Amino acid sequence: MVDVVVVGAGPTGLWLAGELRLGGATVTVLEARQTREPNSKALTIHPRTIEIFDCRGIAEPFLTEGIRIPNGHFAGLPHRMDFSVLDTPFPFTLALVQARTEELLEERARRMGATIRRDCRVTGLTDDGVELAGGEVVTARYVVGCDGTRSTVRTAAGIGFPGTETTTWGWLGDVVLDDPPPPGFAGVAGTDGALMIAPLPGGAHRLVGGDPATDRPEWPGDLTLDELRATVRRIAGTDFGMRDPVWLSRFGNATRQADTYRADTVLLAGDAAHMHYPAGGVGMNVGIQDAHNLGWKLAAVATGRAEQALLDTYHAERHPVGTTLLEHTRAQTALITAYSPQGQALRALLSDLIATAPDMSRRLAERLSGLDVTYATGKRVPNLSFPDGSTLFELLRTGRHVETHAGLVRPDGHLLSRQPVIDRLGPLPEPASG
Repeated sequence: MVDVVVVGAGPTGLWLAGELRLGGATVTVLEARQTREPNSKALTIHPRTIEIFDCRGIAEPFLTEGIRIPNGHFAGLPHRMDFSVLDTPFPFTLALVQARTEELLEERARRMGATIRRDCRVTGLTDDGVELAGGEVVTARYVVGCDGTRSTVRTAAGIGFPGTETTTWGWLGDVVLDDPPPPGFAGVAGTDGALMIAPLPGGAHRLVGGDPATDRPEWPGDLTLDELRATVRRIAGTDFGMRDPVWLSRFGNATRQADTYRADTVLLAGDAAHMHYPAGGVGMNVGIQDAHNLGWKLAAVATGRAEQALLDTYHAERHPVGTTLLEHTRAQTALITAYSPQGQALRALLSDLIATAPDMSRRLAERLSGLDVTYATGKRVPNLSFPDGSTLFELLRTGRHVETHAGLVRPDGHLLSRQPVIDRLGPLPEPASG
């Protein structure tokens, strides 16, 4: 028996596995796919997620390989929000394909001692673990469903997933562009549709958008290169010389959230807990942040260093974040699909307000970046610097609690002091093979 079985080896499940091992829990990750999916919708890594990576000392490969984009958008409005105003060492987003993000997170989880098994399809829950196709039972004290919007774990646990069905479809194409737009191109929108373009590592580009022809609940059919080319020409006046598609896909705006993120010894994180239109590229980031919140708590409880009640704080803190995520993406969907002349006038008005109201622009940027999340116990602490040259994020890399003295001020020349690292939950157990 292991302490925790994590179902799903996407970014959320892999980050959770590493956090559980950091907290001394044994963990096995079960993934239905034999090999990693090379194409996936998640592309954007937001500032708060980069901060989390830095708090564990693994930000460098993401910073090296990702393409830095110094701004963000709300619903693809013409005025982009300047991330340089954000209080973070990483005032930008990173464009990095999800497959590479998963590779880096899996390397970390394995290095920490997690066991990762592929070609293991979970079919249901048992009294003390999960059952796999073929009848094998993997026993565990806790099960965490990180297995996507169609989560088997969520369904087997009887957790409701209420929400709304798809009413409109977006499209996505990873293609080579012989005549790409100039750097800083934010996209274009009008009565013929909306289009955004982002560079991908390796030289290709991602085209994402929607149009009136797919603004309906019925499935439009598989996307073809000819259809994408014609649609982009209609919206932008050019197809940018697109060729050699790597991936073509569609996605809907069905929006749902789990009733609870915890049912006794079963917990949910990431897409298993919330489903939404991928506006702003925030979904993967919220999933990783779910796992970051849950990891140390579940490890402490599973290893006997904390009471069960600690796990209730996971739902209490993260469910409202998921609710806000759904509200935010629904609002963006309404603006993205505002194809009528009246809708375009609304888009122009809001874009002008963002451009001329710095507080509004900053608040939207903080929400998109994940820096505005606040819990009952407080809000995020920035990366403070100390006289000995250390920073707060560096001190958090062991996964231990850090106490700072009252009178601590921001790094503006005033004295900062800190106590040695403190573990209020008692010593971690000796590492065990995962």
